[in-house]
Amino acid sequence: PDCVFYVPDTGWTWAPMTRRSDLMTKLLTKDANGVPLRRSKRGWMWNQFFLLEEYTGLDNQYVGKLHSDGDRGDGSIRYVLTGDGAGSLFIIDENSGDIHATKRLDREEKAYYTLRAKAVNRITNTSLEGESEFIIKIHDINDNEPKFTKDPYFTEVPEMSPLGTVVMQVTAADADDPTYGNSARVVYSILQGQPYFSVEPNTGVIKTALPNMDRETKENYVVVIQAKDMAGQMGGLSGTTTVSITLSDVNDNPPRFPKSLYEFKAPESTEPGSTVAVLRATDADIGRNAEMNYRITSSDGPAMFDISTNRSTQDGVITLRKSLDFERKRSYTLRIQVENSNPDPRFLRYAATTDGATVKLIVEDVDEPPVFDRVGYVMEVKEDMAVGTIIGSVSATDPDSSRSPVRYSIDRRTDMDRVLNVHPGNGSVFILRTLDREDVAWHNISVIATEFNNPRLMSRVPVYVRVLDVNDNAPTFATYYETFVCENAKANQRIQTVSATDADEPIGGHRFFFSLAHEASVKANFTVRDNKDNTAGILTRRNSYSRLQRSTYLVPVVISDSDFPMQSSTNTLTVHVCTCDREGNMQLCNQEALVITAGLSTGALMAIIFCVLILLMIVVLFAALRRQQRKKEPLIISKEDVRDNVVSYNDEGGGEEDTQAFDIGTLRNPEATEESKQRRDIKPETLHPPVRRTVILPPPHRDNADVRNFINQRLQENDQDPTAPPYDSLATYAYEGSGSIAESLSSLGSMTTDGDQDYNYLSEWGPRFKKLADLYGGEDSDKRDFV
Repeated sequence: PDCVFYVPDTGWTWAPMTRRSDLMTKLLTKDANGVPLRRSKRGWMWNQFFLLEEYTGLDNQYVGKLHSDGDRGDGSIRYVLTGDGAGSLFIIDENSGDIHATKRLDREEKAYYTLRAKAVNRITNTSLEGESEFIIKIHDINDNEPKFTKDPYFTEVPEMSPLGTVVMQVTAADADDPTYGNSARVVYSILQGQPYFSVEPNTGVIKTALPNMDRETKENYVVVIQAKDMAGQMGGLSGTTTVSITLSDVNDNPPRFPKSLYEFKAPESTEPGSTVAVLRATDADIGRNAEMNYRITSSDGPAMFDISTNRSTQDGVITLRKSLDFERKRSYTLRIQVENSNPDPRFLRYAATTDGATVKLIVEDVDEPPVFDRVGYVMEVKEDMAVGTIIGSVSATDPDSSRSPVRYSIDRRTDMDRVLNVHPGNGSVFILRTLDREDVAWHNISVIATEFNNPRLMSRVPVYVRVLDVNDNAPTFATYYETFVCENAKANQRIQTVSATDADEPIGGHRFFFSLAHEASVKANFTVRDNKDNTAGILTRRNSYSRLQRSTYLVPVVISDSDFPMQSSTNTLTVHVCTCDREGNMQLCNQEALVITAGLSTGALMAIIFCVLILLMIVVLFAALRRQQRKKEPLIISKEDVRDNVVSYNDEGGGEEDTQAFDIGTLRNPEATEESKQRRDIKPETLHPPVRRTVILPPPHRDNADVRNFINQRLQENDQDPTAPPYDSLATYAYEGSGSIAESLSSLGSMTTDGDQDYNYLSEWGPRFKKLADLYGGEDSDKRDFV
C-alpha cells in the first residue's frame, strides 16, 4: 500500500490502497488541541476500501490490509473476514490481514460490498478486537455504451408543418456511474434524415428542419439517431436507433372531376328511386380529408333527379325522382358540383375548394304497358241491384306514340265466384251475380289492361266495390230463450227480457218494435211489453198456472224494424210451467225443461228431435209395408171399420209411444197377445189403487168365445190401470162390451163437436177419469189456445 494509517482507539492499523491527507497522520498521536490520545477501549471503526471494476490482471487484486496493535508477529493472532462475498469474492490472509479480490468485478452488477472483520486468539479462539464493519466500493470505468429505450421508434407529424415542429423525443441510458466522471454523460446526434429533421444534442428532441413538407410528395422518412457517452468526446462509447416518421394527412387538396362532361343513358321504364348515373371525383387527400359532397346546381328537369354521396366509395350517385317519358322529353342536362366535406380553413386561400362537371342524360324509348288514369277505383252498388247493372268503369291508355287499343279483363284469381265482370272494350264494370251485403260487404278485384298489339304488356289496377245495405232482413231474437213461469205466478209478472238482432246495418242504427202476435192476443196467457230500448219484457196475464193442465206455452212475439221497407218476423218463445218455492226459485219442471237444465244445448236438442222424427217415419213406413204384405179378409166389412189407432191430440203427446195401442190383427190371434203390456209414455200413478170389478157382457153377436175372452181380459186390465187408454187415444174393437156407466166414449157417431161439449161431468165419474177431467174440465180451458 501507498500509506499505512493507525486508527486511534481501535488498536488497528488500516492500510487502504488510496492515499489519505496528512491530517490523518496528526490524529495518530494527538488530537486537534495537541492533547495526547489515550485508548479508552478497544473496538472497530468503519472504513472504506476502493477497488477498480473489470480488473484484467492474472493475480488476485489487492484490496487492503487489516492489522491489530495486539499483533506482535508471533502468529498468535488470526484474522477472520465475514460479509458480502467473504471467502468467495474476497479472501483475507489470516496471518497478515491482507485482503484480495479473487474474481473480476462489475460495478453495474454490484456497486459495493459490506464486510466485517475481527481478530481472534489462535489458541483460545477468543476475540481480541470487537467486530468492525467496512465497505469495499467498486470504482467505475467506462465499459457500457448508451442504449435507447426503443428501437425502432414510430411516430407521425402533420404534413405542411412549420419549421421546428417537435416530432418526438428519444432517450438513451448509460449503465455507467453518472456520479463518477463523464462515463454516463450522453450526447445525441443525427446520422441520417437531413435535411428534413434535426435533433437536440442534450435532450434527444427531434424537430422538423424543413417547412411545409407535402405528404402527397413523400409520406415516409427514416431517421437514424446516435447517442454517445463521455460527452461526445473521443474514446466515448455510442449506440444508435431508427426513427420511422410518417407525414399525416391534412386537407390541403380539393376534389377534382377527371372530366368536365359526362353522358349517360336511361330507358323511360326506369322506376323512380333507381340509379341513372354515377360520378367519381378524385382527391389527393385520404381518409376523412377525402370525404366529399355532391349537389345539383342546375337542371332543365326541376325535381326530376337527386344526387347523394356513397360514403364507402365517395361516388356521386344520381337517382330518379319522377318517371321518365320519352314522348314528353328525350334528354336532360344537369350541372354537378363537388366539394370537401371537412375543409381546413388554413388552406382555403391556396386553391379552389370545389369543382364542377356537366351531366347529360339521354332517355331511351321502350314499349310501355297501358296506364290507368287512377291508381285505384272505388265503386258503390246497392245489394238489390239487378244482374247486368253497370256500377262504374275503368280507363287506361297506351302511353306510347303508337296509341295501341286497350283490352280490359278481370283477374279471376281476385273474383273466384265471378260476381263481377268488365266490358273488354270500354272498361264498364257490371254485375254478374246477385249481391248480398250480409254475405260479402266488399268485393276487391283487379282489372287488367293489355295492348292489342302486344298482349304481353299489361297493367293492373285495384277496384274496390262496396255493397250498400238494403233493408232486406227481418229482425229476430238475439239468442235462443228458454223461459219458465212458476205455477204460483202473479199477473203482470215479468218472466223474461228479450232482445233482437238484425243482419242489416241502417245508417241511424237499429230501432226494434216488439208486440204479441195478433192471432194470439185474443185469449192470451202472456203479453209483450216494449221497453223502447230494443228490448221487451214477457209478462204474465193471469194468476197461477197448472203444470198438470198444461206444461208448455208458445208465445209468438212479432219484431219489426224501423227502416224502409219495414221488415218484421214472428219469433216463438217457449215458456215452461214449473213448480217453484215462495221466493220464485224453480224446483220442478216438465221433462223437456229438465233436459235443458241438465246442460243440453239447443242445437243438441234439435238434433235429437230430428233423429227421432226420422226414426218414427221409418217405423211408420215399415209398418205400412208389413200391413200390405199381411192383408187378409177383414173381420168387419164396413166403412166404419177402423184398422189402426184413432188418435185425437188435444195436447202435445208423447211421440211414438202414443202408437202403443191395439192392433186389430191381435183379435184374430188371441194366442199372440203380450202379457200385461203397459204404456211407456207416462209414469203410472200410484195414488189410486187398482179397482177390481166384474164386467157382464151382453150376448155376443157371434159365437166366438176366444174373442169374448180376450176383450174381457183387456177390459179388466184397463179398468185396473188408471193410466191406460182412454188418455189421449181411442182403441176400437170388433166387439164392444157393456156395463160402463159412461157408456161408449167413441165420438165416431156423435153429432156434436168438441166445442159443444161440457166436460165438467167427467169429474163425477171417479178416479179413473181424473186425467180427462183435468184436461177437459174447468172454466179456464185452454185446449184450443195457442198461448
